Order: sequence, then C-alpha cells, then structure tokens
Amino acid sequence: MMSISKWIGGALGWSFGGPIGAIIGIAVGSFVDKMTNGKGSSFLEEGERQQRTSGRRQTKQQPKTESGDFEVSLLILSSIVIKADGRQDQRELDFVREQFASMYGKERANHAFKLFKNINNQKNISTRQVCLQIKQMMDHPSRLQLMHFLFGIAKADGTVTEDEVKKIYTIAGYLGISSRDYESIKAMFYSSVDNAYKVLEIDKTASIDEIKRAYRKMAKKYHPDRVIHLGKEHQKGAEEKFRQVQGAYEQLQNERRF
Repeated sequence: MMSISKWIGGALGWSFGGPIGAIIGIAVGSFVDKMTNGKGSSFLEEGERQQRTSGRRQTKQQPKTESGDFEVSLLILSSIVIKADGRQDQRELDFVREQFASMYGKERANHAFKLFKNINNQKNISTRQVCLQIKQMMDHPSRLQLMHFLFGIAKADGTVTEDEVKKIYTIAGYLGISSRDYESIKAMFYSSVDNAYKVLEIDKTASIDEIKRAYRKMAKKYHPDRVIHLGKEHQKGAEEKFRQVQGAYEQLQNERRF
C-alpha cells in the first residue's frame, strides 16, 4: 500500500508552494509517517521531484492543473465552507468522504480525509490567499467544478445557510468567477420558478432564439471534456453539471413549447 507521505508528495504540483503549500505542510506535520520511497527520498523531496519531472514549473504560461492540485484545493475550500456557519455537521463531513471515495477509490480517499481533518483543525486560514493562488494557477473550467462541489457540501445537511452562501460567494469572487456563473451553479442546488433561466444564464424575458443560443453556450462551457485534464475521477461531477444544463433547457422547451 502507498504510504500517505508518498501519496501527498506525488499529488502536489503547483499547489506544493504558496499559501496552499504552507497549509498542507502544517497538516502533514501532524501525521506524516516518515516513510521513504524506494529511492530514499522524503515527502518533500518526492514533491519536488514530481514538479521537476512533470515540467510544471513554468513562468510564461499557466501550469496545467492536474488531479492532485485540484484535490488539495478542494480539501482546503471544503474546510472553509463547512466551518462558515460556525458548526460542523456530520452530514457535510460524510458528503466530503463519500465524494472522495467515489472519485478516488477507498485508499486514496482515506488518505485525503486524514489530510482534510488536519486542515479542518487549523485556524485563521486565509480564504483570500488560498483563492488567489488557485485563480492564478487553475483554469476556469476547473474553478467552476470547485464551485459546484462546494455548493454540494453546503447542501449536504439539507439546508444551505446564509453564512455558507456568503462564504461561497466570497470564494467565487476571489476565484474570478463571474456573478452569472455563480448564480448558474447556485441555481443547480435550489428550487425556484426561474431556476432554469438562471442555470442557462439568461433572463425570463429571453426569446426562444436566445434560449437556444444560451443552451449551446452553456453546454460547451460545462461539457465534461473541459475538465478531462483533471482525470476520469472528476468526470462524474462535470457530467452532473452538464445534465443540469440539459434539464434546464428541456424544462424551458416544455414551458415555452418549442
């Protein structure tokens, strides 16, 4: 079985540095098992080796976000949202565990959740600093995927509180997510008469041609292939967004009869 230190060292790319790297370093310090890999490299050396050999240290273009970078970003932002209302509901924690098990398999999910619990114990994590690092290093489709997951966490206990909504809205702003994109993803977790319009990022006064154009645009924006670089483990969440766009369009087709 893979040791947890080797798992983390191999998982980190651009997230190995900056404020995210500091948070992970503190979390790892609580339980790193001191085991070394076959070449005798430590946890830190393993992470540095992964950066060098994968060519992720780039200065002129945005580094490619891979599964490990997304995973670590998701763990930290999940902790921020869960603590937004001043309490930690077991259903939210279970949601995180279940989603990670579904995406990554049992062993990797267990490692991730151990790391998550130690991140969750940290105080004074800067939402702004974490999000600005993600904004700088992560592509837009992947950031949209993060937002979708965060609303799923907030809804896991049956209710999205005002504090959670405010926190996710703040995160969206720091991540460079537009208000229309934010409202589109938010609408996927709420029930209201105009949700279909919000999902498609249009007004209720939109014409049939405008609805059709909006659908084509949103289907392209949320197509699962936009996050294929994150690995097949993230296709499920991307497919869910895509289905909700299709569902919103079909609802308007029925209501407007076209």
